[in-house]
Amino acid sequence: MSSVLNTVLSTRLSNVKSTNRVRTRPVLSPVSVSFSRRRLTVRAQEPNANEVKPQAPDKAPAASGSSFNQLLGIKGAAQETNKWKIRLQLTKPVTWPPLIWGIVCGAAASGNFHWNLEDVAKSIVCMIMSGPCLTGYTQTINDWYDREIDAINEPYRPIPSGAISENEVITQIWVLLLAGLGLAGLLDVWAGHDFPTIFWLAVGGSLLSYIYSAPPLKLKQNGWIGNFALGASYISLPWWAGQALFGTLTPDIIVLTLLYSIAGLGIAIVNDFKSVEGDRAMGLQSLPVAFGPETAKWICVGAIDITQISVAGK
Repeated sequence: MSSVLNTVLSTRLSNVKSTNRVRTRPVLSPVSVSFSRRRLTVRAQEPNANEVKPQAPDKAPAASGSSFNQLLGIKGAAQETNKWKIRLQLTKPVTWPPLIWGIVCGAAASGNFHWNLEDVAKSIVCMIMSGPCLTGYTQTINDWYDREIDAINEPYRPIPSGAISENEVITQIWVLLLAGLGLAGLLDVWAGHDFPTIFWLAVGGSLLSYIYSAPPLKLKQNGWIGNFALGASYISLPWWAGQALFGTLTPDIIVLTLLYSIAGLGIAIVNDFKSVEGDRAMGLQSLPVAFGPETAKWICVGAIDITQISVAGK
C-alpha cells in the first residue's frame, strides 16, 4: 500500500514539475523576444553615417573662422561686426597681388622705369589705383550682384548675412570707383600724357567689371566669355597701365598680354568650383556647371599650360 502511495505521489510531483516547466518557458520566452525586438528597434532608428548629407551652415562658425581669412576676404572667415573690417573683406585683398604684379611687369616692359623716388612713387600710386581701388570696386560690385548666389553657397558672407546694409555697399562701390578714376587721371597728368591713356584704361576696366557682374549682359553667365573678360582685367589692363605710365603701349605688347589673358581664363575657372551649387540654381553657365567639375579642371589646366607654352615658343 505504501508503495502504491509513493508511486502516486511521485507521479503527481513529476506532473507538477513538468507543468511548472511548461508554464515557466512561455513566461520567459516573450520577455526575451521583447528585449530582442527593442534592441532591433533602437538600432533601426540609429542614423547611418554614410547616408547623412552635409548641409551648408547658416553662418560661419565664429570659433573656427579665421580673422586672417576675414581680412583677406577668402572662405573660412570669422564673423565680424567691425564695419571697416567688413568693408575690407568685400574688397578681397587676396585678389590684389596679380594686378600689382601686372603693374610691375608693365613698368619693366616699358624700359623706362628708374629706381628713383619719383618713379617708385608713381608705381605705388598706380598699384593703389589697380589694387585697393578698382579691384576693390570690382569685387564689391560682384558680391552685390551675386548676393542671391552667395545666399546659397556662402550665406554667412557680409551682404547675404546682413552684416552690412545696402546703402553702405552702394556707397563703397561709388567711393572706390571714383577714387580709382581720380588716381588714374592724376597719373596721366604726372606722366605728362597728352591723351589720358591711363584714365581711359581705368574707365574701360570699370565698365568691363560692371558688365561682367550686372544684368542685362552679365558676362559671367557664359563661362568662356566671362572668364576671358576676367583674365583680361587681371592681366592685360594692369600691364597696359604700368607700361603706359612709363612708356608707350605697342601692338606686340597688346597681343602678348591678350594671349596671357587666355591663361587667365584657366585661373578664373578655379574660382568657379566653389560656387557650382549656387551657379546651377541661378542658371549661370560657368564651365564647371556646363561641363562638370572633372572636365572643367582639365580645361583649366589646358588653358594655362598651352598658352604659356605657345607664348614661350614664340
